[in-house]
Amino acid sequence: MEYGVSTRLFADRRLGSHILDSILAAGFRELEVFAARQHLNYCDTNHVRDLAPWFEDHGIALYSVHAPLFADEDWGRLGGLPVSVAYRERRLRIESMDEIKRALEIAERLPFRYLILHLGLPEESYDLRKFDAAFTSIEHLKIFAKERGVQLLIENTPNELSTPERLTEFLNYTRLDDVKICFDTGHAHLGGGVREAFRALKGRIACAHLHDNHRHQDEHLVPYEGDINWDEVVRDFRGLSTADGRFPVLFEIKAGKPEASVLPRLQQVVERINSVAAREEG
Repeated sequence: MEYGVSTRLFADRRLGSHILDSILAAGFRELEVFAARQHLNYCDTNHVRDLAPWFEDHGIALYSVHAPLFADEDWGRLGGLPVSVAYRERRLRIESMDEIKRALEIAERLPFRYLILHLGLPEESYDLRKFDAAFTSIEHLKIFAKERGVQLLIENTPNELSTPERLTEFLNYTRLDDVKICFDTGHAHLGGGVREAFRALKGRIACAHLHDNHRHQDEHLVPYEGDINWDEVVRDFRGLSTADGRFPVLFEIKAGKPEASVLPRLQQVVERINSVAAREEG
């Protein structure tokens, strides 16, 4: 496995070279950038242009971008629309797609491989009409993304649209065979369990978000600091690869943690996971 970090850890701060340098210094070369306007202002071409040379200078290709969750600069508290591809109301769906397209446009200056999408909002109830709405949105976004060299990945999230069973149903129902899954361990743990979710989605997974919780709320803790059985996760992930042989696992730790302490703890997690994997191979 290849290990990386999502900049969600720093999502309350403007993304710059000092943040990227700290991630690289901790030994992580696979990066996912979290598209929140207060962090990565994808609407500001100057911000994107200033970031691009860092990736070029360090020989690093940006792996993925997490699609916006809100259309403002303070997690929806400033009145920005929660972003969802599954709105049944066409006007709201178009506004969300426009926000996602703004994030996709950074690929013209800062190329990346995958855009990570949520299917619906937290705790969204199931409705087949929302599947139809999401299908319309994703078909449109898929074309827009492909023109910029980007592929869409859907993340399993804690709502009734995005359970592993419903995601499988959605992808079969829509025949979106070229849309894959970003497997989220913490979200799976909040539902039916990580192992069960992994088995349901295994054939479609392109990468994974790693974080932990105590199964009560979406805490985005460092692995081994909640109650996920990580030895089981490592056993399940072993040998899984994408079409090109890579299977990045991206640590997605929540913003607001003491950042200086998180990256060293993630280095220890990598050592522990590698030790488990080596023991399994032995």
